[in-house]
Amino acid sequence: MQYLRDLPEGEGAPGTCFLCKAWEDPHADLHALVLHRDPSTMIIMNRYPYTTGHLMVVPGEHVSDLAEMDPPARAAMIEMTVLAERLIQTVLNPQGMNIGINIGRVAGAGLPGHLHVHLVPRWGGDTNFINVVGQVRVIPQAMEQTYEELKAAVPKLVGN
Repeated sequence: MQYLRDLPEGEGAPGTCFLCKAWEDPHADLHALVLHRDPSTMIIMNRYPYTTGHLMVVPGEHVSDLAEMDPPARAAMIEMTVLAERLIQTVLNPQGMNIGINIGRVAGAGLPGHLHVHLVPRWGGDTNFINVVGQVRVIPQAMEQTYEELKAAVPKLVGN
């Protein structure tokens, strides 16, 4: 909640949106944690993950809900979501996965202006007392290492 409360006023508007900035600068993919992109969509790691390997699929277009997207863009986002799911399964082998879209701040959207799909790998015991008592998440692998492993697997899955 503190992250959501601390977002600057106007965050999420075109031009200030961190997802738009990541989309507009492919040369900064490593810094932005972008794993893969196609002409209309990208897969990016969540910088504030719920668990190791928490990914987001993001359309390049700054839209706030599914209805704003044209059908080909929606289809491309779903296909990229399938790729992201396969990527997580291949590299991290979770026991389950949450996949969802939060539309609007009250629905949990940390960035309500730019639609994105969350993919959260899950393992038995990944929510434990430390989250509740310590108000801290324990991520068992450094983001940089997870990024490298996921990034290395992308070409195998897309056939490049």
